[in-house]
Amino acid sequence: MKEWTIEMTDSFSIHAFALLPKGDPLGHIHLLHGMSEHIARYTEFAQFLASKGYIVSGHDHRGHGKTAEKNGVKGHFADEGGFERVVQDAYEVITQLRRKYPTSRLVLFGHSMGSFVARRYVQLHGAEVDLAIFSGTGADPGIMRFAGQVAAYLHGKRKGFDQPDHFLNKLVFGGFNKSVNHPKTPFDWLSTDYDAVEKYLTDPACGIVPTTRFFADLFEGLGTIHAAEELKKTPKHLPILLFSGSEDPVGDNGKGIWRVAKQYNHAGIEQVTVLLFEGGRHEMLHEKNRQHVFETVYDWIDKEHE
Repeated sequence: MKEWTIEMTDSFSIHAFALLPKGDPLGHIHLLHGMSEHIARYTEFAQFLASKGYIVSGHDHRGHGKTAEKNGVKGHFADEGGFERVVQDAYEVITQLRRKYPTSRLVLFGHSMGSFVARRYVQLHGAEVDLAIFSGTGADPGIMRFAGQVAAYLHGKRKGFDQPDHFLNKLVFGGFNKSVNHPKTPFDWLSTDYDAVEKYLTDPACGIVPTTRFFADLFEGLGTIHAAEELKKTPKHLPILLFSGSEDPVGDNGKGIWRVAKQYNHAGIEQVTVLLFEGGRHEMLHEKNRQHVFETVYDWIDKEHE
């Protein structure tokens, strides 16, 4: 694995990695991780994809993982315009890595919050993406998003925008364990694999409570990616895969995933595939049957590249 610190156009430093396959690469897959975690958690998946012949890369978003260690505040994107800035980071990182390792095909993979970033990416730069995969994504929360935006504004005005916001963190995540029978931890909604949940709990770079500004940025980003005029910017020919567990609360136990698929269909996107893994939760890449998930996702990539 090769690792770099890549400087953005605003002089911010982003931690990135790449795995190279043996022989000529079939293409390039870039991974975007979720909220309050980091890209090193995707190493097993990245190694699997590299073994199939792909260059696999990823980076830690602002406020996350090794990027947060290098600069910035943990759980914080930026003082203003954070969501769009994180999308721009992804574009700049991918552009630099593709110059370093030129290939003809680009697959963009985003999980959870990373899927929201990836969905915005294909609205802005979709012509440069051959396939898009959105894992553990969700539909527009509607009134809850508006309520969150108001709460973020009020909290920020009263206590400052750069402090961890436990109230908004509970508002966003507090109900996710309700569908889990007899949960052992606050994060059982992530996976049925308790070893994977334990690793998350004991990882100091996971489970960080984000700042008020982060939540304001996230709510604003959700509004943007679901706006009809922005959805229409997604290339009509772009093949899209939506996948998650059937018991993923972020995707409203599957219902939200189908709402997203219908939105894409209404926007004229021609190839939208939905895969729901029965009994799985939010992080299918960390479920007990993750090898099956890896193979299923790869099979879709391979089929679309024929």
